[in-house]
Amino acid sequence: MAAGAGLSLALAADLRIASEDARFVSAFIRIGLVPDSGASYFLPKLIGVSRAMELALTGESLDAEKALQAGLVNRVVPREQLEEASLAWAQQLAEGPTYAMALTKRMIYEGAAGSLAEALDREATYQGWAAGSADFTEGVQAFLDKRKARFQGR
Repeated sequence: MAAGAGLSLALAADLRIASEDARFVSAFIRIGLVPDSGASYFLPKLIGVSRAMELALTGESLDAEKALQAGLVNRVVPREQLEEASLAWAQQLAEGPTYAMALTKRMIYEGAAGSLAEALDREATYQGWAAGSADFTEGVQAFLDKRKARFQGR
């Protein structure tokens, strides 16, 4: 169960994986409070204003499948596979081009609040930075060699 501030903490993550028996609830309204710990910021960005309003005003609980459909979580797995699936996903991300990932993360969060023109300018700038990285060189070489890239985060 991710409830109240626990839900807010989960929403702050870039990616979320849940077991099939997980539940998510804003809960603040149930005790006469307003969303806090970042829920009022993250919830509408993830699921839209209307759905966020519904969850915040009703205190409705979502099961894992509804949370996935709403966009609160990225993946749902059987409970007994949660740790293994989480570690495998983390490993996949850790082996990626972390510099490009950091730029991508920054770009997406900045782009969510700006205009298309600003996003296109930012993409061009960040793409130039990424193209100058050792990870890009390794990625291209690995592609040409038909092997898995060994990124170093540089």
